[in-house]
Amino acid sequence: MKNLMYFLLFALSAGVLFTSCKDDDENPPSVADLAVSNANLSILVDALQRADLITTLNGDGPFTVLAPTNDAFTALLNTLGATSLNDIPVDQLRAILLNHVISGSVRSGDLATGYVTTLATGPNNSPISLYVEKTSGVKFNNTATVTTADVIGSNGVVHIIDKVLTIPNVVNHALNNPDFSILVTALTRPDLGVDYVSILSGTGPFTVFAPTNAAFVALLQELGASSLNDIPAATLNAVLQYHVVSGANVRSSQLTNGQQVTTFQGGKFTVNLTNGAKITDAKNRVSNIIAVDVQGSNGVVHAIDKVILP
Repeated sequence: MKNLMYFLLFALSAGVLFTSCKDDDENPPSVADLAVSNANLSILVDALQRADLITTLNGDGPFTVLAPTNDAFTALLNTLGATSLNDIPVDQLRAILLNHVISGSVRSGDLATGYVTTLATGPNNSPISLYVEKTSGVKFNNTATVTTADVIGSNGVVHIIDKVLTIPNVVNHALNNPDFSILVTALTRPDLGVDYVSILSGTGPFTVFAPTNAAFVALLQELGASSLNDIPAATLNAVLQYHVVSGANVRSSQLTNGQQVTTFQGGKFTVNLTNGAKITDAKNRVSNIIAVDVQGSNGVVHAIDKVILP
């Protein structure tokens, strides 16, 4: 009789253990649960709770979550002059957190240098873009490095990062992508008499057709100039303003064949969609639009392979 009781107790405990293991296997943690279980992500969890996003990240997904560490959030609070998350308006906090969520399950090996979009939105509910750089490891917006990649959950994947990704504007997008470094140098040339950084950091919206570094190098060769400093300030101002459309967030889907676009400079250029999107400038020179819909909080950027001239 005693042996029978021992057997039953053993069978019962084994059954409980087996059931527990089976439940864990069948119900792996969600991306939200992964954050909750990591002590170094406790401020992120507090932020998600305050912004009412825990339920969202427990949903079907799949989601890719870029998870800032506690140190990353502490640095953000210091930058904002805030003492706690409660000092950040809920709407602003929610937008920042959504800027860390990518739709789909994207592992680090699937990422390539270029742009991805997040669940945060800009003008006309257009999805905000993040710049991905994979020269060495994985970096987002030229500021946040992935320190732990590919933490797999039941409804997606988590990548732990060392900086909080605030919502970029069109100026930030130019600064974040090293292929726009000559454009940034042009926009910040001190003798221009125009504070383009302040203007393009304003409410907008703006549409910026941004020449790549190769486009500027080609322009200098075309003009027989050795550097941007050889271009008179008035001329460079006119050229830079010719690349901006003010008061509109024009995404690629809104471009039409033969469309005449009026620029901030006052001149016009023509859009041609035959065999790929192109711009014909006032001098009948043609530039290809090589990257589209880089969305920011106050406008959108499209990369072009030739500087257009008014």
